[in-house]
Amino acid sequence: MAKKKVEISLSMEKRKSLVSDKEDLSLRKQCELLAVNRGSVYYKPVGESQENLELIRLMDAFFLKHPTYGVLQMQDYLLSVGHIVNVKKVRRLLRLMGIEALYPKRNLSKLGKAEYKRPYLLKGLEITHPNQVWAIDITYIPMAKGFMYLVAIIDVYSRFIVGWGLHNTLDAENSLEVLKEAIAKFGKPEIVNSDQGSQYTSKLWTEYLDSQEIKISMDGKGRALDNIFIERFWRTVKQDYVYKHPAQNGLELFGGLQDFMRHYNYKKRHQGIGRRTPSALFGQPAA
Repeated sequence: MAKKKVEISLSMEKRKSLVSDKEDLSLRKQCELLAVNRGSVYYKPVGESQENLELIRLMDAFFLKHPTYGVLQMQDYLLSVGHIVNVKKVRRLLRLMGIEALYPKRNLSKLGKAEYKRPYLLKGLEITHPNQVWAIDITYIPMAKGFMYLVAIIDVYSRFIVGWGLHNTLDAENSLEVLKEAIAKFGKPEIVNSDQGSQYTSKLWTEYLDSQEIKISMDGKGRALDNIFIERFWRTVKQDYVYKHPAQNGLELFGGLQDFMRHYNYKKRHQGIGRRTPSALFGQPAA
């Protein structure tokens, strides 16, 4: 009964914030009692050497500035900064990060099933109000001794981050969990836009959105501007927080990102929306 009350009265983000490695209870037990996915707050070793983690960190930062660079150009960049790495390793690490260069080509990440792919719906669409279009994506987040994946959903009209979550894997279930939490908190969007990654070109993802009568839009393969607002957000969160404050573990990363999201949504004024805060345009009271 106590567990059920906690689930009802506290949001997922609040429950995650209660998990602490300073408590007598183990992290596993805390997550169980609070009905929190342990993978979203507790980093598990990814089996990569420190050398590989450093290569990944370098490529991630470089990719933000050069999103059209592919495997060979990444290999050349690593060589220029003193790392001799073969093509096979560069390709594997980029796949691990979920990164693909922004030009028409085969996707570095696992392709989704063609039967679940949907057309791009935003071309020529006038976006005039909140909850008209949400954009979702996943990015790699480095830590001092490892990495996690950040899922985020942005309301395109207001730039308000309606949902986000940290995970150890790129599984479709993680993205769907974040979407469901956002819908429970802010209502349903008319359209959800994503890339053609395997998380979104899956039966799990498409059947849920269809059941909610939410239109599904997917970027054209290799089109850099189709999901530009979430791409800009990745650049902001990484340059303004992640690279400046490398977290020691998943709990520290979660807490830092929680503070960053609060500032981004409620305090930061964005030039692209008339120097207003996303919360003001989205219609949310100040946090």
